Amino acid sequence: MIENLEQLKKDHKTSYFALEYERLLSEEKKVNDMVAEDASLREIADEEIQNINFQKEAIERQLEEMMKKEEEEEEFPNEIILEVRAGTGGDEASLFAWELAHMYERFSEKQKWGWKVLNESLSSADGYKEASIEVKGKDVYKMLRYETGVHRVQRIPATEKNGRIHTSTASVAVLPLKKKTTIVINPADLEIEYSRSGGAGGQNVNKVETAVRLIHKPTGEDVRCTTERTQLGNREKAMQMLTSKLQMIKDEEEAKKYSGDRKNQIGTADRSEKIRTYNFPQDRVTDHRIKQSWSNIPGIMEGSIDKIITALASGEVGDEE
Repeated sequence: MIENLEQLKKDHKTSYFALEYERLLSEEKKVNDMVAEDASLREIADEEIQNINFQKEAIERQLEEMMKKEEEEEEFPNEIILEVRAGTGGDEASLFAWELAHMYERFSEKQKWGWKVLNESLSSADGYKEASIEVKGKDVYKMLRYETGVHRVQRIPATEKNGRIHTSTASVAVLPLKKKTTIVINPADLEIEYSRSGGAGGQNVNKVETAVRLIHKPTGEDVRCTTERTQLGNREKAMQMLTSKLQMIKDEEEAKKYSGDRKNQIGTADRSEKIRTYNFPQDRVTDHRIKQSWSNIPGIMEGSIDKIITALASGEVGDEE
């Protein structure tokens, strides 16, 4: 029996089923009223009621499947913002940040996901100081959710004359764009900056200030969007990004409260947690949470991270190093 018919009628995805179910309830009442007036019609009525119940059950199953799918999409949305930022290591860190973004882009191509750079800030070495990318596609959050954290690279930079191995870092944040969120942003807490969207070589390609930067004053978190054609479009996308980022901060805080009960889960989605090392001289990528390593760094940096993704999805955290 469906109880929330009025609510289902307001949703365009379920309204048809709700109205059909309501019609069947009305038919059922008519048949029962008819029997109440003339008991000799019981046999015909029973057959009609049986048919109505069959149709009602079919609608109930369809609605249940739709609700289940919606719940799954809410937990694992098919749209994320991928943030990559250079950490310690100067130009080498920015180059590594760019390589990580390239790795995810190639992986996204293999998954047939959409990829759109919303904002990027380049270093003097043409690496990423930071970048925000919108990724859309089936299971995108489910597959990439464990990539949040600090990634470390160990290698000899091209500019190193003495052949010394340098260690640099870049951070990754995977922000799910959920339809429902517990975050409410007070407009008074926002500082908004507008600027022109820059093109290649630092040229201003727009004569109007369409790029939008939002700063959340209570937390200091900021986001910037430059790729939409209008100021309104960039502002709306930036609000999505900021809401998702604030939700992640809240989730991190909640996860830390219960971290003692999460020994068998992979990390806490904390952006400051060192999760993986890419050791180029030894051709080895190691994920420190599940204590597994893989070879073939050139292939991994070209998007062949399927084995890592699969291992993380099924893995358990070992003891602390």
